[in-house]
Amino acid sequence: MRERLLEWLGGVPSRAIACSGGVDSLTLATAAHRAAPGTTLVVHSVTPAVPAAATARVLETAAAEGWDLRTVRSREFEDGRYLANPLDRCYTCKSHLYDAMGDLVTTVGGAHTLLSGANVDDLGEYRPGLVAAAENGVRHPYVEVGAAKADVRALARDLELDCAELPAAPCLASRLYTGTAVTPSRLHAVEVGESVLTARTGIAVVRCRLRDDDVRIEVGEADRGRVTPDVVAAVLATMRVVEPGIRSAALDDEPYRPGRAFTLTPVVR
Repeated sequence: MRERLLEWLGGVPSRAIACSGGVDSLTLATAAHRAAPGTTLVVHSVTPAVPAAATARVLETAAAEGWDLRTVRSREFEDGRYLANPLDRCYTCKSHLYDAMGDLVTTVGGAHTLLSGANVDDLGEYRPGLVAAAENGVRHPYVEVGAAKADVRALARDLELDCAELPAAPCLASRLYTGTAVTPSRLHAVEVGESVLTARTGIAVVRCRLRDDDVRIEVGEADRGRVTPDVVAAVLATMRVVEPGIRSAALDDEPYRPGRAFTLTPVVR
């Protein structure tokens, strides 16, 4: 897959890569930069929806690899459509991201093609952000060379990147059920709640999802027994420090499943 990707990148000599700090975009940015550092921009958006740990990974990798890294501030938090958290919230978010990237490359100059780290596995999920990508002419190298998530992780190992085994970590807004309003304090509460949950249990993949003001803790089936009442209480107390309006926390009745927050009927107020 490495050879196919490098050949593909060779056909797109000037590129601006959206890098969120996950394994997909970190690996793509590294491969592209090593192949053609002079014509590769890496773009990271700093917003309340991006975990601090993800931004730190981007900065650390950029320093180690010598990327031409640019940070932007997309304006989704100024958009009521995003804050209302409709079913297609990701469409609005990505539209603002790609607008910010487009403005950046115009300022920098040159015909940079916008690239994302989406892979073929993403095509089987609900991804309204892909519609925004299509509208903005964004291309997906992994998709075009037929690479799935496992292929990306293999490439990351081949490139000797520390992120190769990094668990999936979508934006913090993905933890809010459709219809639960997006606020910076709610997102930060989710971030600190998941940090406490991981620290107390050692579970790699955890989710503290918010439906209105109630926290639903999700972990894999095999890990459910590790989320004791004491752990739940600690998560709730920590999240309430950041977002006092949170009412309750409980282990979800079902084990972790990606994208669950998008699947329920929106909260009716």
